[in-house]
Amino acid sequence: MFTDETLDALGVESLWRKSQQLAQESRGCQTRPVHTAEAEIQPLLNADNGTQTDPQDHLTDQLLLESELRPESPGLRDFLHRVEDMVVKELANNAKSHAFDGFDVNWEDQNETVSCMHRLQHPSAQEKGLQVTSISWSCTGSVIACAFGRVDDGDWSTEKSCVCTWNLDRRGLNPKRPDTVIDVARPVMSLSFHPSQPSLIAGGLYSGEVVVWDTNRTQDLILAQTGMSTDTHREPVYQVAWVPGPRRGEMVVLSAGSGGRVLLWTVDSDEGRLVLSAGFALVRQQVPHNSALSKGRGSSNVGVTSLALSPWDLDTFLVGSESGLVLKCSFSAQTLAAAPPDGESVTLRAPAQFSFSPRGGPIHSLHCSPFHRNLFVSVGTDGLAHLHSLLQPDPLLSLRVSDSYVFGVRWSPTRPLLFAAATGQGLVQIFDLGRKSLRPAATIDQLTGGQPVYCLEFNSRRKDLLAVGNADGSVNIWHLSTELTEQGPRETAKLEQLANEVAE
Repeated sequence: MFTDETLDALGVESLWRKSQQLAQESRGCQTRPVHTAEAEIQPLLNADNGTQTDPQDHLTDQLLLESELRPESPGLRDFLHRVEDMVVKELANNAKSHAFDGFDVNWEDQNETVSCMHRLQHPSAQEKGLQVTSISWSCTGSVIACAFGRVDDGDWSTEKSCVCTWNLDRRGLNPKRPDTVIDVARPVMSLSFHPSQPSLIAGGLYSGEVVVWDTNRTQDLILAQTGMSTDTHREPVYQVAWVPGPRRGEMVVLSAGSGGRVLLWTVDSDEGRLVLSAGFALVRQQVPHNSALSKGRGSSNVGVTSLALSPWDLDTFLVGSESGLVLKCSFSAQTLAAAPPDGESVTLRAPAQFSFSPRGGPIHSLHCSPFHRNLFVSVGTDGLAHLHSLLQPDPLLSLRVSDSYVFGVRWSPTRPLLFAAATGQGLVQIFDLGRKSLRPAATIDQLTGGQPVYCLEFNSRRKDLLAVGNADGSVNIWHLSTELTEQGPRETAKLEQLANEVAE
């Protein structure tokens, strides 16, 4: 049924080797060379890291071994036993000694000189004979702003002025070219940077207007202004400041003028205006414990020439007047002011709580101590600096600053016993209350040819800088010596002792 059959062989040539070769050649054409130079460098770094991980125990054992092999100095053991009791006794005596109480080691280099770092000028303002009326440091401590106006003479009502700023940290600072120039239609009498937003500046004008500028803007720098409304001051605004508002984190603008009004403004940036939120009026009849002033003739208002905020009590502020009176005032006062209504949109209150002994002329400047809640200093036309306690009507101490007027005074932000005063003779006098002598600890000539110094401000962020505004239209930036910036031993205790003294 089945039979064997032999068929012819059929051969098929194999192509697998050839096909594989072709595929390899094709892939080889698409492959780029791989660079491995970077990989070769990495093992060097690994080896270097490895040398830093020696076991600590190994190093300790090595040091102990070296110390054991080193021969002991002859007589060393006997010497240590001999002086042991003496050294222990002296150490015990030193531990009980008070010779170095309050001594702090200062490892920083001591700077013994006061030098002028910059003399800032705006040529256009100087050509008009404008004077520096107010200066303010930004919250960063890098930018200084100065207001130009007039203090002595000239047509104040129509003359234009400006506000200028310089960034002292800017590379290539040109002292004769401000970073920002804000043209203003009226002389600017007061200036204040926002305490946390370095681009916002509040200013008070001779016309009675209050303005807030934003230097971050590219076109119109006016963020908000009062305009000439019924709420606006009628007289020059000699003081502006930022104070906490009713809402958390809000800051409002405080303004004070020679018309006897102290006003609080809320910034409405959307509408571009300042809205009056509260107001106070200082009336002679309501000044406490000062019958001589209440019987005076003329205006019933107490003209405000200076104002200071207490850093210790947000409800307290001090006011200096044209008549030489200094008043302690309260923001929370509820007594209605005995002033005739003048179109204000809010009810004015009487803030005066306490009056201090009056001086013989206007109070140009006040400043509260940053180191003691009850101390403040005042200066004016009598050429004296009066150190006051909030608890006593008479000054604790009076220092002769100048034979001329004194226009500004500021406590040091770093030295509890030190303050600086600006005089009408072109000098800045720095007093150290810790010294036995009542003479100035330092005198800084502003090189203005004897023209007055109208304002000065310490830099709270950079403790060695002091800015001084002059009548010749210049602002000098001074680098203070270490003696004037570094707090000495027991300085705070001496200030406390001074504050507790009773006025004679």
